[in-house]
Amino acid sequence: MACIVMFSKMYIFRLLTTLFAFFLPFLANAQCAMCKAAAEANLKTGGTDPVGLNSGILYMLLMPYIVVACIGIWWYRNRRKEAIVDTPYTEDELARLN
Repeated sequence: MACIVMFSKMYIFRLLTTLFAFFLPFLANAQCAMCKAAAEANLKTGGTDPVGLNSGILYMLLMPYIVVACIGIWWYRNRRKEAIVDTPYTEDELARLN
């Protein structure tokens, strides 16, 4: 019973962390001090460049996470295929064991 409770707490924590990490870039204003000053100056003169600037910064921030996720998915799939191929038993031996 304690194992199930611990598993569910870990699952909920990971789920909330993942959701928070996914939605945080949409809420963040990812601008350095110089970019922010240039964007505010442009905004005061009636320009709309800050919106595009902020979107570009968030895009650059997101790309490394996408690359790492793709590598992780590729690694997971390859490890799963290796585990299936490297079973030491034949289908008949597995049927007898079950």
